[in-house]
Amino acid sequence: MEKQAKFNELFNTHYPKVLRLCKGYFNGDVDFAADASQEVFIKVWENLDSFRNESSISTWIFRIAVNTCLVYLRKKSTKKEIRSEQFPNLITENYSPEIEEKLSKMYACIQKLDEMGKMIILMVLEGMEYNEIAQVVGLTEETLRVRIHRIKKSLTQCVQK
Repeated sequence: MEKQAKFNELFNTHYPKVLRLCKGYFNGDVDFAADASQEVFIKVWENLDSFRNESSISTWIFRIAVNTCLVYLRKKSTKKEIRSEQFPNLITENYSPEIEEKLSKMYACIQKLDEMGKMIILMVLEGMEYNEIAQVVGLTEETLRVRIHRIKKSLTQCVQK
């Protein structure tokens, strides 16, 4: 498969997941998330030929996404506080202010996690398999399961406050 076709397939398959992951890192701020997602796929394009198939390509893309988000967060220009009012309005048949409030509170609680915890829970929420998450974060599956349990317990306590 030629590079352009392969990239297009990867982009179409993974962009929505990468965007949601980035939104989690930026407390739901769509603009920062879109910028970071674009940067992720620029890096994917630039390094696609050097991908060594030592892991799945989705694991590789998510690792790039996590690293890109962390770099964005460390940059001085993005260090400003991101307000939760910047969440996009949920326009669905089942929309309710309660759902939006819960979503906002969950993002705020996720932001309180350490970098590793944030990375793990955002990938769990994305529906990634545990073995793939374990590869991205460099943990064994057993250790990952323990961390996920602790993170979920912490988030439950945070949201219920």
